[in-house]
Amino acid sequence: MKKFNIRKVFDGLTAVSSSSSSASPQPSNRENDIIQETLQSEHFQLCKTVRHGFPYQPSAMAFDPVQKILVIGTQSGALRLFGRAGLECYCQHEGNSAVIQLQFLINEGALVSALSDDSIHLWNLRQKIPAILHSLKFNRERITFCHLPFQSKWLYIGTERGNIHIVNVESFTLSGYVIMWNKAIELSSKNHPGPVVHISDNPMDEGKLLIGFECGIVVLWDLRSKKADYRYSYDEAIHSVAWHHEGKQFVCSHSDGTLTTWNVRSPAKPAQIITPHGKQPRDGRKPDPCKPILKVEYKTAKAGEPFMVLSGGLSYDTVGRRACLTVMHGKSTAVLEMDYPIVDFLTLCETPYPNDYQEPYAVVVLLEKDLVVVDLAQTGYPSFENPYPLSIHESPVTCCEYFADCPAELIPALYSVGSRQKRQGYSKKEWPISGGNWGQGAQSYPEIIITGHADGSVKFWDASALMLQVLYKLKTAKVFEKVTAKEEKPSPDVVDEDPFAIHSLSWCPESRVLCLAAVSAHVIVYRFSKHEVTTETVQLLEVRMQCELNDVDSLEGGGEQASAVSTPGASSSPQGSTPQPHPSSSSTSSSEGLRDNVPCLKVRSSPLKQSPGYQVELVIQLLWVSGEPPQQISSLAVNSAYGLVVLGNGNGVAVVDYLQKTLLLNVTTAEMHGLPDPHQRQPRSPRKGRHPSGGLCDGNDGGATSEDRCKSPTSDARDGSFIHSRSSSMGSIDREAREVISSLHFFETLSRKNELVPVPSLWLGTSLGTVLAISLLVPSASELRLQQAVAVSFCGSVVRLKGGILRMAVMDSTGSLVPPACESWYDPNAPEEERERTRSRRPTSPSSSQENQDCQYAVVCSEKQAKVVALPSQNCIYDHNITETSFVLRADVVIMSAGICVACFCANGHIMTLSLPSLRPLLDVNYLPLTDMRIARTFCFSNLGQALYLTSPMEIQRLTYSQETCDNLQEMLGELFTPVETPEAPNRGFFKGLFGGGAQSLDREDLFGELAAGRASRSLAQHIPGPGSMEGMKGAASGVVGELARARIALDERGQKLGELEERTAAMMASADAFSRHAHDVMLKYKDKKWYQL
Repeated sequence: MKKFNIRKVFDGLTAVSSSSSSASPQPSNRENDIIQETLQSEHFQLCKTVRHGFPYQPSAMAFDPVQKILVIGTQSGALRLFGRAGLECYCQHEGNSAVIQLQFLINEGALVSALSDDSIHLWNLRQKIPAILHSLKFNRERITFCHLPFQSKWLYIGTERGNIHIVNVESFTLSGYVIMWNKAIELSSKNHPGPVVHISDNPMDEGKLLIGFECGIVVLWDLRSKKADYRYSYDEAIHSVAWHHEGKQFVCSHSDGTLTTWNVRSPAKPAQIITPHGKQPRDGRKPDPCKPILKVEYKTAKAGEPFMVLSGGLSYDTVGRRACLTVMHGKSTAVLEMDYPIVDFLTLCETPYPNDYQEPYAVVVLLEKDLVVVDLAQTGYPSFENPYPLSIHESPVTCCEYFADCPAELIPALYSVGSRQKRQGYSKKEWPISGGNWGQGAQSYPEIIITGHADGSVKFWDASALMLQVLYKLKTAKVFEKVTAKEEKPSPDVVDEDPFAIHSLSWCPESRVLCLAAVSAHVIVYRFSKHEVTTETVQLLEVRMQCELNDVDSLEGGGEQASAVSTPGASSSPQGSTPQPHPSSSSTSSSEGLRDNVPCLKVRSSPLKQSPGYQVELVIQLLWVSGEPPQQISSLAVNSAYGLVVLGNGNGVAVVDYLQKTLLLNVTTAEMHGLPDPHQRQPRSPRKGRHPSGGLCDGNDGGATSEDRCKSPTSDARDGSFIHSRSSSMGSIDREAREVISSLHFFETLSRKNELVPVPSLWLGTSLGTVLAISLLVPSASELRLQQAVAVSFCGSVVRLKGGILRMAVMDSTGSLVPPACESWYDPNAPEEERERTRSRRPTSPSSSQENQDCQYAVVCSEKQAKVVALPSQNCIYDHNITETSFVLRADVVIMSAGICVACFCANGHIMTLSLPSLRPLLDVNYLPLTDMRIARTFCFSNLGQALYLTSPMEIQRLTYSQETCDNLQEMLGELFTPVETPEAPNRGFFKGLFGGGAQSLDREDLFGELAAGRASRSLAQHIPGPGSMEGMKGAASGVVGELARARIALDERGQKLGELEERTAAMMASADAFSRHAHDVMLKYKDKKWYQL
C-alpha cells in the first residue's frame, strides 16, 4: 500500500509524456495526507470474457448429436458454439473470411471449418477456449463442399473445378487419391459438370461415394475400383442430396422446385418426381416451376412414415411471402413460416449412425436474424422456447448501461414481473441443445444490463456469472397515441427513424426509479410496482426550452447571487412550463402557420392499464418553439431521495420535481454562467424545422448519413468525425458556438467556497468544459415534501477543463466514493398499511469544524483531461491530460475490489485507468484498432472491473479490466466437451450377417494412405500449423488427434517388439537346426563302431 503526499505530486509522473500534473496550491493541507491509494498497476489486466446475442450475418451451422452442441459460423469468420442454456463460446478465424461449411468430428471434441478463402481448419474443443490445431490452405482450387463420414479420419473436399481431394484430419495432409471430374462423368456429358455441391457415402457401403455436380449429374463412385458405378442425370441444377438410411434410394432437390427420388440401381430415370409447392395441372402436364429447393433432408423412423424436410421451393406467385420450412410426413405437408430468410437447417436425430433408423425429433432452423428449433414429435410442430439471449436485436439497440453489484433483491423482483410477459404455445419438451457443463465461477454479485431500443422498448438483463438472460421488457410507446398513418408500414428490414427510440437513461437501483429520454425530446419517469393499476390520466408536463434572442429574459439574481427559483405555479418566468394534469396539449400556431407550443408526440388520452413492473409516473415533453422542433436531450439524471429529474440539451437545463409534477428550473446556459448580457451569445443558424427524431442506429450498419445521426453529444468536431450535438439540423457556426449540457450529477457536497456542511447539489458539465453547481434545498420531513417546493440557487462555476465534461464524482477525506443520496424502494400502489416509505440517505463526508479545511474531493473527467478538485476550497490538486491526439468517448469513476479509479475509453481505441486521487496511469491498452459509432455509443464501464459494448448490431461483447477476474476466467468459463460414450452401432441381425445384407465397412487407410495412393502435389495446398496454445496442445493430447497419434505409436512399438521377437525366434530356430545337424553328424560317426572301439 502506497501513501501519497500532495507535496510530492510530481514524483513518478514526469515519465509519462502525455500527462501533466500540478501540485495542490495548499501544501499545508493535512487532509490529503491521509488518503492512501491501494490500487496498483498489477490490479489491472484487460481481456474479453464472453459474447452474447445472435451471431451477426450467419452463414453455416453444424450439430454434434452425441455431445449435443451446436456451432454457427458467420460471414466474418466467427464461430459461436452453444451448449446448454447459459453456455456459449466465441472464437474467431484470422483473416475474417466467411465460414462456408462446418463439420464436427462427432464425439471427438474437434471441429473442421471451411472458409471462403479456400482454407480448412481443425479446432480443438476439449479446452474452454477453442484453438486451431491445423490449417490447410488450397492454392489452385476453390472449396465448395466438405464431407466427413462418421468415425472416419478422412475428409472429402469438393472443389469448384469438380474434383474431390481427400485430407487426413489426423495430420491435415492431402492424400494422393484424387477423384477427377472427367473420370467421374466420362462421356455422360459434353460440358464441364460445374462445382461439386454434394458428397456423401452410401450408408450401407462406405466404399461407394455419391457425388453431386451443380449441372444436375450425380455419380456413384466406387472408391476401391476407382471408377463410377452409376451416373444419374437430370436437366435441372442440383442444390442438395439426401440418402435413405438403407442406402437403396436418395433424393435430390433442384432449382425448379422439384424433388427427384432415385433408386441406386436404376440410373435411367427418377423413380419419382414431385413439386411440393407446385400446382398440379389436371391435364397431366408438368407443373409450373417454383423457386429452388435449397436443401432437403430425408429421415426415417421405425414407427411411422419418413420425414422429408426442405427449405425453399415456393411458387413464384407467392410474392412477398416470408421464407418457409416445409415438413412432409407421409401424406401430410406442413409449411412453417419464418420471420427471416433461412440460412440453413439441420434435422436432429436420435442416432449418429447413418445406416440406422434416424428417429428425427427436432429441426434446428438458422435464420438471418434468429435461431428456431421445431419439435417434430408434437402435433402442429411447435417451436422450443429459446434459452439463449438471441433477442438483443429484436429492435436495434440505441443505448445501454451496465450495473454491477446491484441490490440482491432486484433480479428476483424483475424476473417475477417479467415471467408474466412470456409467450405461450411452446413445446413442453426440454431444449435439445444441452451439451457441456457450466463453469464454477467465483463471481457472486448480481449484474444487470439495461438496453434501450429504437422502438421505444427497454430490456433488463440478468448478466450475473458471465451469463445473460432477459428479465423484463418495458414498452414506452404505450404511453402515446398510436400513429394512424394510411400508408403501409415499412418493411421490418428497413429501420426508419423511430420517434420512440431511447436516447439515454438514468436508473437508481436502490429505489428502482427509472428515467428515459427519447429522440422526440420527451422524458418518462417510471416507478416499480408489484400491483397492476389502471391510470385514468397520464401525468404530463410540457416544457418550453429556448434561447432565441427575443425570448431570453435573464432570471433576476442569476449567477452566484441567484435566488431560489420556485415552481411555475408561483413564478411568472417567460420560459416556464405548461404543467398539465391531463394529456391534452395546448397546440397553438403563429400567424405564419408555424408550429408553436406543441410536442412532437401526443400522450394518450384514454386510460392506461399498467401491468406489474415499471409504471408511468410522469411524462415530460419539450415543445416546439416558433416553428422549430425542440433540441434533443443530451444528458439526463434522476435522484430518488430528492424526487427530482434534470435534463439538459443545447438550449439549457430543466429541473423537474416528479413528485409534485412541477418545473423547478428552466434556464439557458448563458443564464447559468451569470453573464451580464445573455444577448451576447451568438445567434443560432436557422434550421429547416426537421423532426428531432434522428435515428440513433442503423439496423444495416449503414453509411455516413446514419453514422452522422449517431454522434456523441460532447465530442469535438476538430478531433474527428464527432460533433457537439446529436441534432443534425444545426449549422456549422452553431456547432462551434453552442454550449451543450453534456453531464448531470446529483451529490451531497460542498458546492460553495467556505461551505462547512455538505448540502444536496446538482452539478452540470458542458461541452465546452465548464462545471457549474446548483444548490438544492429539499424539505427534510417527508410530510412536507409534497407541500413545500424545492428551492434552487446557483453556486457558479467550480472548475474548467479542456473538452466536454463526461463524468463527475465526489470522494470523502478517506478517498472513498460518496454515492448520491437515494431512497429505499417502496411500492407506490401497495395498501397504505403495507407502504413503508423510508427515505434513506447514505452517509456523507464528515464536515470540518475549521474554515478552509478541505474534506471532499471532486473528480471531473472530460474528453481531454481529468482533474481532482478539493472542496470547498475548489483548488485543483491533481490534473492529468488523458490524450492529446484523440478524445475520450466514455469515462466512469468505478469501484474496484481494492479501491476506486477512473476508467476511460478513447476514440483511438485505448482503454485506460487512472488512480484516485493522484490520477496516476495504471492501465493503457490499445484494445480496438479502429472505432465505429456503434461501439462509441454503447461502450460503458461498471464496477468491479466490468465493461461491455455492442460489437455488432446483434451482439454484446463483455470484457474485464480486473486482474482478479482474468485470473479466475478459466474457472468461470464453461466446458463444451464432456466425456460421453458413443452409442452402440445398430445390430446387423442374424440373416443380414449371414447373407451379407448389412453395412459394409471400408479400410480407407489402404486406399488413401501414402503407401497406397502416394503423396499429393505440394503446390496444391499448404499446411499451416495452428496457433494453439500449450493448453490447446495438452487438450489435443487427449483429443482425436492425440488418440490417433498414440494408437500409431502403440502400433509402432508393438511392431517393433514383434520384430524383435521374430528375430529371436529365427535365431533360436537356426541354433536348433545347427544343433540337429551336429547331433546327426555325431550319430553317423559312431554308428558302426563297437563299444570297445570308442
